[in-house]
Amino acid sequence: MPLWLDLLRTPMAAPETRFLKIMRRAWMALCLVLAATIALFGPIRSLIGPSAPRLVAGLLLLTAVQTLVYFRVKGRADNAYLMTAGERE
Repeated sequence: MPLWLDLLRTPMAAPETRFLKIMRRAWMALCLVLAATIALFGPIRSLIGPSAPRLVAGLLLLTAVQTLVYFRVKGRADNAYLMTAGERE
């Protein structure tokens, strides 16, 4: 069997659990909210005043933490799945 076909048939990631799906969607939502907040910083600053930089900093920190946690949990799930898939063969 050619290598490309073997790689195509090999699962590369674990099936997504409900928890991972929620974490992924929360991460994507945080990224979108952060991008919108940065894009609309001028109007937000005129609306809430000097607290606007704190809002952006808080969203940035929250997104960074969520990113680290999500990719750590996702990596562990993928590794565990690949280890059990390797044992089945």
